[in-house]
Formats: sequence, C-alpha cells, structure tokens
Amino acid sequence: MSRVAIIGCGFVADLYMRSLASHPEVTVCTAYDRDHGRLAAFCAHWDVAPAAGLAGLFATLGPDGVVLNLTNPAAHYEVNRACLEAGRHVYSEKPLATDLAQAQALHDLAHARGLMLASAPCSVLGEAAQVLAAAVHRDVAGTPRLVYAELDDGFIPQAPYRKWQSESGAPWPYEDEFKVGCTLEHAGYYLTWLIAMFGRVETVVAASARVIPGKPGGGATPDFSVATLFFSDGPVARLTCSIAAPHDHRIRVIGDKGVLQVARAWDNSAPVRFFRRLTIRRRLLEHPFGRRIRARGATHPKPGRWGAASMNFALGPVEMLAALAEGRACRLSNDMALHLTEVTLAIQNSGRTTGPQTMQSGCERMDLLPWA
Repeated sequence: MSRVAIIGCGFVADLYMRSLASHPEVTVCTAYDRDHGRLAAFCAHWDVAPAAGLAGLFATLGPDGVVLNLTNPAAHYEVNRACLEAGRHVYSEKPLATDLAQAQALHDLAHARGLMLASAPCSVLGEAAQVLAAAVHRDVAGTPRLVYAELDDGFIPQAPYRKWQSESGAPWPYEDEFKVGCTLEHAGYYLTWLIAMFGRVETVVAASARVIPGKPGGGATPDFSVATLFFSDGPVARLTCSIAAPHDHRIRVIGDKGVLQVARAWDNSAPVRFFRRLTIRRRLLEHPFGRRIRARGATHPKPGRWGAASMNFALGPVEMLAALAEGRACRLSNDMALHLTEVTLAIQNSGRTTGPQTMQSGCERMDLLPWA
C-alpha cells in the first residue's frame, strides 16, 4: 500500500481526498494543520488520523511515502523545506514558492538529498492533456505554429464566493486567492501542458495589471496577465489569465493542417478535437464540427465533478508513488517544478514595462503515458 500524508486541511484538501478515494492503492496515513479546529473537522469527515505536529507526521509517513503540501501559498516554501530537510518526497500545491530564489533553493535541496519535488497542477497527467500532447507529437494537425491558451474565469469579484464551501466545511479562501492572484493560481493549468508538449520556455514577454480594484486582500496583485512564450524548440504560445473576462478555458494548437482544441482546462475528460482546414469556393475555414481524438486505452480514475472542476487531483501524487515503486524518473520532475515556477513568476511580476525575460531554468518534454 502506497502512503501519503497531508499538511494543510483547507478547501483544496477535500478535493484531494475525493480524488484519492478513487485510488484504493493509496492510503492517507495522517494529516496536520496548525488550525486545530480545521484539522479536527477534516479528519473526522474523512476518517484520517490527525498528527500532533510535523515531526509526528514525518514519522508516521516514513521515507517511502509522499507529503502533500496543501497549505496556503505563503507557507509553501517553509513547509516544502521542512519536508525536504526531514528526508521526505514532496508534492506541493502551486506555486512551489512565491519567490524564485526560494524555489531554486528547494530544487537544489531536493537534488542534494535525492528527493522528488513536484508541483501542482497535475492535470497535465489527465486524459485531455495527454491525448492532446500525443496528437501534437503525431502531427495530427501538422507542424504546430502557434498556440492560444485562455484561463479566463469570469468576473469573480461579483460571484457568491463567500458561500463557497468544501465537503468538510472549509470556506473558499477568497482573501488569499485574491492576494496571490489568478496568474500564480491558474497559469500552471496550461503552462504544464505546454511545457510537457514543447519543453523549455526560453523567453517570456508578458504584461500584467490589476484591472479590478477593491478586492478583499487583493492589494495591487494583478488580476489580468497575458504572456507570449517562446520555446527553445516549439511554436510560439499566447497565454491569458484573468478573473475579469468571460469564462473561457480553451487551448488551441494551430498547425499546418488545422487546429487541435480542448475547450475545458479543468475537465480531465474534455474532448480533444481536430478541426481540419479546408477551402470552399474562395473561402478558407476550419471544419465546423471537428474529429474527436481519443486515448488508445483505459486512462485513469475520474472522481467526477465538484464545483468548477472535474479533475483527479491525485494524479500527481500517484505518479510520484509509481515512480518510487518502479525505480524510474517521475514525469513531474524537479526540473519541471522549478521551470514552471520561474515562468509563472515571470508572467505574474511583469507589470507594464518589464519586456523580454530570459528563463534560467529548463526541463525536457514529458514522456507521455502509454494509453495516450
């Protein structure tokens, strides 16, 4: 039986527990939260043994399990470092750290200790992302020339977010969400897909801004960003994040033969469609319906929809545990975690005048799952 331990029992922890329930080969051996009331409610709801502190959690987990760091972003660096110093493999909610130097220090520490350090999101291991990447690799749409990726969530400050609550009763941490910002929170959902398909981002040209004043805890944190990403070996991509524009979670890979599209980033089962390009009389257009591209075998458990997402949040920890058991490299590599963090921070912090930024980190393209 593979084992994980959870640090941080807030809103997102329930999403992980619902997903982990679809993986009977994995057990949650213990959990910890510095808020004792939240810890008690979470553990009672999910029948998990509470830990008295981090030392007890590490001892219960042992060296062959994975710690899930589901704390608030401001605590990610401190908690990730404590886990690595205790000799434990870590899967961290995004971002790995809110400062690039801290993320680099975590990467170096993990390398020195021979430990895995992976970063959410893990939807890159989901069916939609893997099938899209496989279609790109098979040149279904021809050579990819351009990618458009949208992560617009609607005008969230007018949503009834104060009423949002997790299964065990944790409120959606809206002040923290607004303070961290939609780029750090959401850009990774498509950045991971792009990095998996095309590898290292060489240059980022981005701009970010606060366009909605007065959000709780928001301060000057950007709530809109747009980035042009130049890959070392791949097409140019444009990625947009906002909590202002109407909801749009599409990604489109534009190739010589047509367009590959996924319409829903937060749905592991979202169909991948190929819209071939054609001419009718004197008009050039893409086919209006598109051909669905499917996986070549059984994929992964799908726990169903909860709230805005229909994702298996456990795919990342499960991949780490499988890599440990099989003695192979993890698809969510330490290098990928650092590179994802650097690119995300470059977009978040770009403001109005930063201009082109050359990335210092990098990683290889992901080995796709066999069923893709």
